[in-house]
Parts: sequence; structure tokens; C-alpha cells
Amino acid sequence: MGIRRMKGVLNLVSVGPGFSEMIIPRAEKALRDSDVIVGYELYLSWIAPWLEGKEIHTPPLTQERERALLAIEKARNGAKVALISSGDIGIYAMAALAFEELSEDEPFEVNVIPGITSANACASLLGSPLSHDFATLSLSDLLCPWEWIEQRAQHIAQADLACVFYNVQSAGRQQGIYRILNIMLESKGPQTLCGVVKNAYRPGQQVSIHRLDELLTMQFDMLTTIVIGNRFTARKGNYIYTPRGYNDWAGSAAQAEADALPLHAAWVFSGTSDGNALAREMVTQGYGVVVSTASEYGGELAIQDCPGVAVWAGRQGMEARRQALVRQQARVIVDATHPFATLISEQLMTLSSELDIPYIRYERPSTAVPENMLEGVEFCSSMQEAAQRAISLGKRIFLATGSKDLPAFLQSPDAAQRQWFTRITPEPELIKRAIELGIPRSHICAMQGPFSGAINLALWQDWQIDCIITKDSGDAGGMLAKVQAAKKLGVPILVITRPKIQYSLVASTFETVLEKLTSEASISGKSACSP
Repeated sequence: MGIRRMKGVLNLVSVGPGFSEMIIPRAEKALRDSDVIVGYELYLSWIAPWLEGKEIHTPPLTQERERALLAIEKARNGAKVALISSGDIGIYAMAALAFEELSEDEPFEVNVIPGITSANACASLLGSPLSHDFATLSLSDLLCPWEWIEQRAQHIAQADLACVFYNVQSAGRQQGIYRILNIMLESKGPQTLCGVVKNAYRPGQQVSIHRLDELLTMQFDMLTTIVIGNRFTARKGNYIYTPRGYNDWAGSAAQAEADALPLHAAWVFSGTSDGNALAREMVTQGYGVVVSTASEYGGELAIQDCPGVAVWAGRQGMEARRQALVRQQARVIVDATHPFATLISEQLMTLSSELDIPYIRYERPSTAVPENMLEGVEFCSSMQEAAQRAISLGKRIFLATGSKDLPAFLQSPDAAQRQWFTRITPEPELIKRAIELGIPRSHICAMQGPFSGAINLALWQDWQIDCIITKDSGDAGGMLAKVQAAKKLGVPILVITRPKIQYSLVASTFETVLEKLTSEASISGKSACSP
């Protein structure tokens, strides 16, 4: 008679965020009943009282698949095995790896034992920010293409879901979080309440509450989780919460302002000097126009530059824009935003398609640098490339790229070894952000552009600038004046080329925009002009 083989067990055990009291009784029982324990060594320190006399295996942190295969092999050989993960083993953790390696007819029992996730552990420390619909998003691109992460972030932001970011920032992945935060800011208001939690329910726990736009100036790590609220998330003392029911979805102040705007107007999304000039030209041609800007200061400039237009100012978010365009029965969307504001352009094209509102992109022409001025001019395809090149070329580096992209330079490797100078729009919150990022007050010029070559020359000469970074913002952005001043000083100037985006309909002159307005109105059977 043969020896009967013992039937193995594979327990996929969640051990929570870090404290033993956060582990459910079923997990404790599974650990006690197991003969073999497989897990990352740090996690085992939380469950040490239940491991005495057991066979322990601790492959290092980077060998997740090896851990899963080892646990499965032990279970196939008849052992009772516990494969360990922190948080919940089924969420960004080991359970999926184990199931990938399991066959259809394993000779052992499999038990998945849930636990407290990073999302709800951090939420509990913040109050109740996840009380309504929410999403989670890992910012690690080791197992997921970065383009997918950005696309998912866009949908989360556009739906105004509360969300939790995992794997926020690592030593080799510094800039992704700021890209995702800027995506959030394209659809969520800057005042959206957020929580930052480090080492939840572990030694060194830190919990803080911030506005969404304040996160752009902060540093994080892999032990940090970020919770982003939605438009209804509110604060009570040291806590934030999201109401379970939304009783006034459309009743925001922004919507009330939108309701006061004219009906059947052409909506010009601007914020640039040439965008305002285009809106002014449309008014002179008899068009009813609403100018939408991303900041209050931009709204003030639009009122000043465009007599006769209605202005909707402030960072509104995609849902607020959608409702405003529908309620005010917008006849056409004219996208005159900055050439580098790709997220808002993509959002406007999406709204155009969803709402069946014609879309026209006004794209200011790029600056053609004369051949005799190309010496000392280098073209870079990204902020990161420009940052690395500038650090290799200069010690006193001037950023003419705007406030939004400061983190890409100031938080790049070796940035602390250089002195950084910048010129930004004179808005208090932008100046505050630059200071918080580490730029001394004496290195900030707060002025509204564009600027002449003489002003550039005087400023850079006085600051002893030895490298300049700018965007290909076109003649309207004063790019040629910057190149001329840099050449006179004999210092290199790095030009960041425009991002590639496929616009559905594009024009590069005011005349062409007006022609396309007439064409679109004719095709749709509408009159784009006001009476």
C-alpha cells in the first residue's frame, strides 16, 4: 500500500498597513495554521508572534514572482503555506502573481484572506474622504505603460472622482507625480482638498491636509499615499470628508457665474495675448464672444484687452465647462490656449465631440530662428532633457518657461548644485509656489510678458545668467527677442519644442479662424454671430 500524500494549502494572507492590531482574526489563524511562511522580511516583523517554529523564506523586495513560485512549489509538495503581502494581498500585491502561476487543477486548497488597504488605512487617518465613488491609481510604470497611467488619470479627473495614488514617487521616478497632479488640475479645482499620508499605521506616521495646487511644491516617496478629494470634499478641523450624497451638483459658484453669461456665443478659451487679440477681432466682426481663462488674473487681462466680451475666469474643471457650454448653448469652441497647454486642448476637443459643438484651434505659428542666429541655440524635446542639458552647460540658469513647469527643473537630479532664476506672471499664488520650490525671492521677476530684447538683455546681464531655457512659444510669446538677447550675451539658449497633438481643425491666422467660423456655422446650420 502506497504512502498517502498530504494535501497542501496556499493561504494568500493580507497583513494590513503595519500594526498587528490591524490584522483580521482570519489572517492570524491562517498564519498560525501554516507550516511555511513566504514574504518580504519587513512584513514578517509585524507578525513575529505567530511565526515561531515555522519554515521562513524571505526573497528580497524585487523578487515578487520568485516569492509566488516558491510558495506554490511548497504547497504542491503538501505544505500549508502562507504567502504574505502588506495591505490587501489582492490590491497591487501578490495574489495576482500567484494566480498567474497557478494551474487549473492544483492539488491544494487556495484561500485569499483580505486585509486593510493603503487606501482605506490612509482615508481613516484623514477622516472620511472616500465616502462616495472613488478610484485608485498606481503611479509606478514598471508593470504599466506611463501613457496608460496618464490616460486613466485624465478620466479620473474628468469624472471628478475622489482618488488614491499609490507608488507616488521613487528615486528613479521623480517627475511623474507632478505630471499627474497637473492632469488633475486641468479638471479639478485648485482648492480641492487632499490628504498626504506617510507610513500609515507604522512608526514615523505623518498626516497632513493640503489644497490640490499646493501638492505641486511638495516632495514625496514610496512610503507616501496621496488622497485627492472631489469638488464636494470638505474640512472639519483636522479631518476631511466627502458627503455620501450630492444634493447640489450644479449649484457651484462657478456654475452661477456661467449662467450669467450670454447665450449662443462663441467661446474663446484664451489666457494668452494673441488669444485675447483674436477675441477682440471676433467682437469687431459682430460675434458674440465669451472668453474663458484659467486664472483670475487672466480674466482681468481679458476684460482689459477685449472690450465687449463676457469673461469666465478661474480654473473650472471639465465638468463645470461641460455644463456651462450646454447651459449657455455655445455655438463654437475656439481653442486659443498656449501651444504647450495640451491637456486643455485635448479636453476641449473631447467636449466638442461629446456636445456636438464645432471646434477650431488657433495655433500661433512657431518662431523660425534665422540661420545666422542659430549658433548657441539648442532644441530639446522635453523639460527633462532641457533640465539635464542646462545643468551641464550653466551654473546660473534662467527659466522662461512659466510657473507650471518649475518642478520639472528644480526637482531634477543635480538641480540643487545650480542657481535658478525665473520670470513668472505676477500672481501671488504663483510667486508663493516658486518660493516654496526653493527659488530665492531675489531670483524671481514677476512681470507680465511678452518682453523686448532690451528688457531680456538688461535682466540677464544684471543676474549674470549663463544659460537660458524657453519654450517655442512663437513670436507672440517673445521667443525671437529671447534668442536675440541670448546671442548678444553669448550664452546658450535651450528651446523646448512644441508637443505633438492632432487637432481636429487648426488655423494659424485670425483671418483663417474667421473663415472657419463662417464655414462651421454654415455646416451646422447655425449663425455664430450675435444679432
